[in-house]
Amino acid sequence: MTSTEQKTDRFISKLEAVGGSAGNQRLREALGWQESTYDSIKQQLIEEGRIIPGRGRGGSVALATTAYTANKESATSLEVSEAPVPYLKTKTKTKTKTKADSSSRDRATATPAAKTLTPRNGVVKKSDLYSSIWASCDELRGGMDASQYKDYVLFMLFIKYISDKYGNSDDFAPPVVIPPGASFKDMVALKGKDDIGDKINTQVIQKLIDHNTKLARSDFPDFNDPNKLGEGAAMVERLGNLIAIFEKPELNFANNRADNDDLLGDAYEYLMRHFAQDSGKSKGQFYTPSEVSSIIAQVIGISYANTRGSTTAYDPTCGSGSLLLKVAAEAGRQITLEGQEKDVTTAGLARMNMILHDFPSATILSGDTLVNPKFKDGDRSGKEQLRAYDYVVANPPFSDKKWSTGLNPANDPYQRFTWGEPPAKQGDYAYLLHVIRSMKATTGKGAVILPHGVLFRGNAEAHIRRQLVRSGMLKGIIGLPANLFYGTGIPACILVLDKENASARKGIFMIDASKGFIKDGPKNRLREQDIHRIVDAFRRSADEPRYARMVPLDEIASEKNDYNLNLPRYIDSSEPEDLHDIDAHLNGGIPERDIDAFAADWQEMPALRHALFEAERPGYARLRQPMAEVRSIILAHPQFQQFRSKVETLFGKWQQAVMPLLTGIQPGDKPKALIAQVSETLLTTFHAAPLLDSYDIYQHLMDYWAEAMQDDAYLIAADGWVALPRRIVETDKKGKAKDKGWTCDLLPKPYIVARYFAAEQAELEAKQAELDGVTSQIAELEEEHGREDGAFAGFDKINAAQVKDRLAEIVDDADSADERAVLKQWQQLSAREAALKKTVKTLEVELDRQAHDHYATLSEAEVKKLVVEDKWLARLQADVQQELGRISQTLAQRIRELAERYDTPLPRLEDEVVALSAKVEAHLKKMGATWK
Repeated sequence: MTSTEQKTDRFISKLEAVGGSAGNQRLREALGWQESTYDSIKQQLIEEGRIIPGRGRGGSVALATTAYTANKESATSLEVSEAPVPYLKTKTKTKTKTKADSSSRDRATATPAAKTLTPRNGVVKKSDLYSSIWASCDELRGGMDASQYKDYVLFMLFIKYISDKYGNSDDFAPPVVIPPGASFKDMVALKGKDDIGDKINTQVIQKLIDHNTKLARSDFPDFNDPNKLGEGAAMVERLGNLIAIFEKPELNFANNRADNDDLLGDAYEYLMRHFAQDSGKSKGQFYTPSEVSSIIAQVIGISYANTRGSTTAYDPTCGSGSLLLKVAAEAGRQITLEGQEKDVTTAGLARMNMILHDFPSATILSGDTLVNPKFKDGDRSGKEQLRAYDYVVANPPFSDKKWSTGLNPANDPYQRFTWGEPPAKQGDYAYLLHVIRSMKATTGKGAVILPHGVLFRGNAEAHIRRQLVRSGMLKGIIGLPANLFYGTGIPACILVLDKENASARKGIFMIDASKGFIKDGPKNRLREQDIHRIVDAFRRSADEPRYARMVPLDEIASEKNDYNLNLPRYIDSSEPEDLHDIDAHLNGGIPERDIDAFAADWQEMPALRHALFEAERPGYARLRQPMAEVRSIILAHPQFQQFRSKVETLFGKWQQAVMPLLTGIQPGDKPKALIAQVSETLLTTFHAAPLLDSYDIYQHLMDYWAEAMQDDAYLIAADGWVALPRRIVETDKKGKAKDKGWTCDLLPKPYIVARYFAAEQAELEAKQAELDGVTSQIAELEEEHGREDGAFAGFDKINAAQVKDRLAEIVDDADSADERAVLKQWQQLSAREAALKKTVKTLEVELDRQAHDHYATLSEAEVKKLVVEDKWLARLQADVQQELGRISQTLAQRIRELAERYDTPLPRLEDEVVALSAKVEAHLKKMGATWK
């Protein structure tokens, strides 16, 4: 086994041990690897399909559940099913691993890292659904790029969903009509037929169009296109394989719950995001990142309380509809959704997206919004006007250079450009003015995503911007980080508009959120905490240093600013410069000014400052103890212990508040509503925490929700508190079944072992450590005596047989005494290794059997305790402890940095130079060297 193979095995083993998913930072630390090593192995496993990337503060990974084989050319077809059989001891051989990844792995009966698991009651984990659908893309890669094959995959998802959900509907008027011959089952029947592509076009797609007025032929791809799908047998096989992927039992959407909490709608967004990433810079504009959409939906003020069935929302450049759907989700009820999209294929995606998100009544029309707006009403005179909406949102193409093609702005029939005509090669303000015109006259609200240039560019745009500010409609500006969007890397901003009370508005609330993001592959991404911080700041509209400010209109209109809205003019978000103190470099001592920078720490722990520093001279201090002891002094100080105790008390308070919510999850509950309540309670609780940033704590919870807790909540909401192991049975093409061990989704084996079999686990770990030690001794012995003159020099391969043969050759040869001693030592160590391997294997199998059998004895109360306390809350408590450690580490690191910076003042440096120069001169004279 190569070094890389060992690392990939260890990566998978460690991921299994922590329940199948983990954050990147946590997993890397558990493995003890450098970031470059971790990233390399992670990327290899992603490319092999054995793991899938997830989200969170630093991203996460989860075991894939699609069938994985190392050699796809000769791979056998595997069907994995749940077998109602008792515990079976498998015959699978287990390779010895290092101690680091042996403590909590399933060894003898380890779950294969990438086998499809049959869902319970037709419910699949969110991560399983994502990876299963994404695997379908593999069938189409190579023949076309992502901007093309996305249409095929998303149609398959769509047809499978509507067939499962509406195929047997008894409704008088179902949202989607599935005529005979046009269901997914009918597509399955076409597998293997020479005319499969033509039949999908004419029999399935065309019938759907004929029976559903909101669907159009342009919505769907051509399934009979040989340029994309191959010719003849190649097309037949490719389409058959694509259909087969969606035949999987876990992709049964008959019981899919919508009502704003549906798995499938989220899976659709997951696909759209990945397609946008793969489509490249020029083709990714069909999708607005969900994080940005979420901000817009929240800051425009829509909510369940202020909406009703007649509430209207509109997106004039709706793309795939994600932004419009986020607005609807924030409303929490069925409202009227309308959107227009220039690209006909993307408009089709939007229509399917609406149906998948349970908004089949939404109206999405194709066409150029600026040239030919489709949503219009007649006024009293019969003249057409743009329809006015309660809420308007848009993410138009940035700086559209062709916006005016086919349009005469000076004679616009809809009077959109009364404030001025935007530049012919810069269409940002054209879209903004269309949005403003589409908002209801006195109550309309909206938001538009635009490039930062709209805030400060001059000439015609400056004139329009002046009118916009004077109108009072511009309620706020939110500056976003660069490189968020798939179509461009430039930074963007959100302009929040509100016609209500516009004439009385005295200022514009500005937020510079450009620094709140995380790297996510080639793009940047807003974290949950970044979204929450932006929305909270906007709703409070209170000044926050270096982040947010209510800027008076008078200041914006002043001669100095002249309606320039560039955020740095009003918010200085730059980090304070770390200035060196010349006096301290000359005369020594740490400047009190630098120590004062930790005012919050000293306010919470005033005695700690005295414990660390003493006065050296006015305005300067020195450390009382050596630099190396700073961290230990902080950790051991009573006031730091009190601070830790305060934080732990807050965590206990939150735990007590949410325990009834967590243990009270019942079938039919909505996991999204649960996490919203639990996370808001956490954020509110930790607002009172000293020194800690409550948003950082909140992010830990949201990371863990994305990694694992979300899947658990969906399983419980589907089946209740059921934690029973299930066998994994593989069936090859010949129909032969093989038992491959067991797994438990909700409550993985390590939690059972930790609570009930700690002694057995300790014994196993001790034997494994002993085995690792013997294996290391053998390796060292072989390395030491493997040289040309060593005992193993002539060996083709060092094994028991060759060692035995060599000992027989040298027998009692006196000249070979040293060699004989080495070989006998190797024999003894090898025998010990074999015995330990057998012992470890026996202990593993027995522990595995004990853990498996113990599940059947668990009561519901015990399952709740294990899941909520041992799995969920224990992880979150560890995250809080991590934040506490970060506080002490940050303080200690800065103190050491300052101490080292000013440790050697200039006079001492000069004295050292003089002393060293004299020493060198003396040595040179002794050597007889002379110089002028």
